[in-house]
Amino acid sequence: MDHINWRTGLGYDVHRLAEGYKLWIGGIDIPFGKGSVGHSDGDVLIHAICDALLGAANLRDIGYHFPDNDPALKGIDSKILLGKTMNLIRAAGFEVGNIDSTICLERPKINPFIPQMTETLAKVMQLDASQISIKATTTEKMGFVGTGEGISAFATTLIYKK
Repeated sequence: MDHINWRTGLGYDVHRLAEGYKLWIGGIDIPFGKGSVGHSDGDVLIHAICDALLGAANLRDIGYHFPDNDPALKGIDSKILLGKTMNLIRAAGFEVGNIDSTICLERPKINPFIPQMTETLAKVMQLDASQISIKATTTEKMGFVGTGEGISAFATTLIYKK
């Protein structure tokens, strides 16, 4: 039997929330009075997914490939970073089995946006939507997420050598 090289990766990201910024999550602009503060568009979910993918492929992390001091990346759409991340892992001979992710945010409620996020990410990653799981939770009003100061996201992935 041929040996299949399976690998898992874990990604985590956090951003401050502030007025005057857009709230991009999973490639979708969520209407809200605050948004993610970041060098790019601050899409915490995409950043966590990129880190999970890069880690699984042993390709370091998002900050290594897309540093937050690179002026060319200022305000960049994180979907572009996700597409470049997919190019990197595919160039290394890997394909995605699945992604499981959780967004931690007190407000706004984002469950209504999850199907659109899933479809958007699937298109960017050239995957079937069934390979991408997105969940949302709160922190029961505790910590920086609970007070509305920030947002965080976790992502895990399974990749395999083609």
